[in-house]
Amino acid sequence: MRRAAVLGTGQTEHRTRRTDVSMAGLCREAIDRALADAGTGWDQIDAVVLGKAPDLFEGVMMPELFLADAIGAAGKPLLRVHTAGSVGGATGIVATSLIRAGVHRRVLAVAFEKQSESNAMWALSIQPPFSAPITAGAGGYFAPHLRSYIRKYAAPDHIGALVAVKDRRNGALNPYAHLRQPDITLESVQRSPMLWDPIRYDETCPSSDGACALVIGDQAAAEASSRQVAWIRATAMRTEPTFYAGKDHVNPRAGALAAAALWSAAGIKQPLDEIDVAELYVPFSWFEPMWLENVGFVGQGQGWKLVESGETRIGGALPVNPSGGVLCSNPIGASGLLRFAEAAMQVMGRAGEHQVPGAATALGHAYGGGSQFFSMWVVGRQP
Repeated sequence: MRRAAVLGTGQTEHRTRRTDVSMAGLCREAIDRALADAGTGWDQIDAVVLGKAPDLFEGVMMPELFLADAIGAAGKPLLRVHTAGSVGGATGIVATSLIRAGVHRRVLAVAFEKQSESNAMWALSIQPPFSAPITAGAGGYFAPHLRSYIRKYAAPDHIGALVAVKDRRNGALNPYAHLRQPDITLESVQRSPMLWDPIRYDETCPSSDGACALVIGDQAAAEASSRQVAWIRATAMRTEPTFYAGKDHVNPRAGALAAAALWSAAGIKQPLDEIDVAELYVPFSWFEPMWLENVGFVGQGQGWKLVESGETRIGGALPVNPSGGVLCSNPIGASGLLRFAEAAMQVMGRAGEHQVPGAATALGHAYGGGSQFFSMWVVGRQP
């Protein structure tokens, strides 16, 4: 299989409302930074892959059509990707596949969300016919899964708060993060209002406007780069229905299968020992221990113990979300691509104040829908 690498990354400042830019302007902000980081011009981009969460989040149908000019796709192949909250990760993987298949030399992957244009909370609270009602947004849907994890493995109540403190303090090191709380404490998180038991206000992702872009190139383009690139060692996507008899919402089968395929393709046998940093998709703090188990860093029921030990902090055995992760910035359509971009930035040595020293191999992870879509990649300083 042909090799592919991330040549450059770009992202916007994330805020509750980016009223200073349109959707097109938001995308261009990330794209211009990615092109500059890659040392690449528009004329060197062969195709564009755009990722976006459900159109009803902003009430604009098929936005890729009116964005074509702003994202540099006029006269070039343009492909829209949609896999709910995991769409950013899927966008990066589709762009990578176009390179590996030899279809293009350089592909621009871009994903965005401008949640202030509408209200994703209520967009997620619809009740389609013949399906279970969500009624209270994503938090209301996922809270029973988190309670099930806590009961199943006797996890202490403070684990979710520990994750929130870690990620929000990490976010304070990230100039693009929406939420930066360097002074957050375990006690302040535990005093914050309960929204959907066991999820408290400070354990919840924000609603953000933002975008992310990557320039992905083939081996020749990577070797021609004057800067360190992030070699894409492996990718994996898997999906399963939202509901079916016997579905394990604590340890979704699709996520576990995707991770197993990813580690095999990357030649990784002991993920906890061989991965230097992980960007996991954690919209509610209790997902960190669950995903540590689901992707195979630790065994079932051991994720909360790894969190409690402090080994997921910067400086620990496996720093998780040094960027602050989804708990600090959540432009839904872009959140998965941000996890992939931050993993790439770590191995490129361009993560600034939240750089993990010596990071050579990193995981980017995304999931979406009702834990039905999973996307992951492993990137490294070496192919």
